[in-house]
Amino acid sequence: MTDQSLAGPYEYGSVAHHVTNGWTVVGASGEIDIAFAPVVRAAVVRLLDEGHLHFVLDLCGTPFLDSAGLGMIVAVTKRIQARHGSLRIACDDERLLRVFTLGGLRPVYSFHDTVDQAVAHPAGAEELADWPHLRH
Repeated sequence: MTDQSLAGPYEYGSVAHHVTNGWTVVGASGEIDIAFAPVVRAAVVRLLDEGHLHFVLDLCGTPFLDSAGLGMIVAVTKRIQARHGSLRIACDDERLLRVFTLGGLRPVYSFHDTVDQAVAHPAGAEELADWPHLRH
């Protein structure tokens, strides 16, 4: 389980991924803002084009997420959903989770405190079938 670099290092950070239990875990080291969000988006799109379908976005080491970062997550979610994939988010930082809450998206994503928790159960295309409706 070695991280493979997707992008960077840039002035703003880097993006890497690894595959665990059928999940492609994408982690960004850096603030996901208007400058870096397009880099993260491009990395996820590249992985989708390579055939990856089930993603965990690892925000555990992300120090900052703004509305541009949130918009990027929505954009990649739409692409993942169109390919019948799934997305979970690993994040335990209340400041970052507040961005999802303020954006009205906290109830529509599957959040996990750690990557290990997010990858513990196998992926299923049904996870985004009703997106962006509220999770039950």
